[in-house]
Amino acid sequence: MAKHAILKSFYATDEWMQLRLHLINERGNRCAHCGKIIAKSKDIIGHHIKELTPENVHDHTISLNPDNIELICFDCHNKEHKRFGYQGAKEVYLVYGPPMSGKSTLVKQNIERGDLVVDMDALYAAVSMLPSYDKPDNLYTNVIGIHNQLIDNIRTRYGKWHNAWIVGGYADKYKRDRLTDDLSAELIFCDVSKEECLSRLEQDIDRQYRKDEWTKYINKWFDTYTK
Repeated sequence: MAKHAILKSFYATDEWMQLRLHLINERGNRCAHCGKIIAKSKDIIGHHIKELTPENVHDHTISLNPDNIELICFDCHNKEHKRFGYQGAKEVYLVYGPPMSGKSTLVKQNIERGDLVVDMDALYAAVSMLPSYDKPDNLYTNVIGIHNQLIDNIRTRYGKWHNAWIVGGYADKYKRDRLTDDLSAELIFCDVSKEECLSRLEQDIDRQYRKDEWTKYINKWFDTYTK
């Protein structure tokens, strides 16, 4: 059931109801996930692969796009949204590598709505309203406190998040492996050479006045990295 009024209104529109019926007539009454025959048409759920939100519901390339809609049964719909007993195991991923290696980009490409992300750069930005690359030293104690609390939540699987992504350099193998074991996490290494990281830094407009600072970050990571 849609949580927001704007989404409830959308599902009551003639456009949506006509599209749903058209898709049922075209595709039949077999669940696209489990293959079960759904006896009553009212029980066929039009599931949006890219989840509808109040921000994208008026984008008809999402909300009324047949390629973004699957016809599935109630059980599979609940599994997709991880609710009503279908939460499943919470997966944890530790994404590590040198500065400028694309860690945050990788996470953004793979996360799903409802996932938890722990990223020191993002936490600095959240508490300071500064760009993510500008991290005032005097805020470190506050930021690391938030970071550690979130890590503890992941350790105990506290909260209703789906999967968790922890982003950081983690150059030291001992500390990296200890955290991975502690959180039962899967390691994802952004394997990028020092030369490529420095090249990306040269092309990064946002860091054009901080190249010396970030060059030191890159060099330090490679100097301390242990496999």
